[in-house]
Amino acid sequence: MSSLQRDFNQKIDYVFKVVLIGDSAVGKSQLLARFARNEFNIDSKATIGVEFQTRTQLIDHKTVKAQIWDTAGQERYRAVTSAYYRGAVGAMLVYDISKRPSFDHVAKWLEELRGHADKNIVIMLVGNKSDLGSLRAVPVEDAKEFALRESLFFMETSALEAINVESAFLTVLTEIYRIISKKNLVANDEQESEGNASLLKGTKIIVPGQEPETGGKSSSCCVSS
Repeated sequence: MSSLQRDFNQKIDYVFKVVLIGDSAVGKSQLLARFARNEFNIDSKATIGVEFQTRTQLIDHKTVKAQIWDTAGQERYRAVTSAYYRGAVGAMLVYDISKRPSFDHVAKWLEELRGHADKNIVIMLVGNKSDLGSLRAVPVEDAKEFALRESLFFMETSALEAINVESAFLTVLTEIYRIISKKNLVANDEQESEGNASLLKGTKIIVPGQEPETGGKSSSCCVSS
């Protein structure tokens, strides 16, 4: 049975939209290909506009479909891709460890992301091409400091050698699942307690499908080495 057929036959509990952002040629498409299909194409061309792949993953006995969007890094596509931030619950902010400008531009990408996406979006800072250690232009300490300051996860990866690619994506997906599950649990608990109060006092009616406000939101996630 093909993976596509398995997807159709499988009950999907959650669908998480994750966007890949960063400068052109930092390896976003290769990271996606490695995670979604375990492939690496040395002759990969620059992404035009937006592409996406999916992968179904079991997290805590729940079936999660990751819908991962690969956005073009070129400036001329920025107006087009900004609309695709909407609905994203996770983001991989990618730079090339051998190209300092790609890291210097991370702050601008992060600002754009936070301007278009939900404020509780889970973000992983990814230093890609760790296999190019001899050409390193971005010290690990610089990236860790930035990630700590901005409350981001952080990991260095190599799509070429399949190093930490799986870990980076699964860290983001697991954190999204943790946040969503916690919100659902809080909403259910509050709905149940308010429903009991209405039975006792006759003053509140819970309408099915209308969940009460959950109060505060989860804080951003911490740094992962």
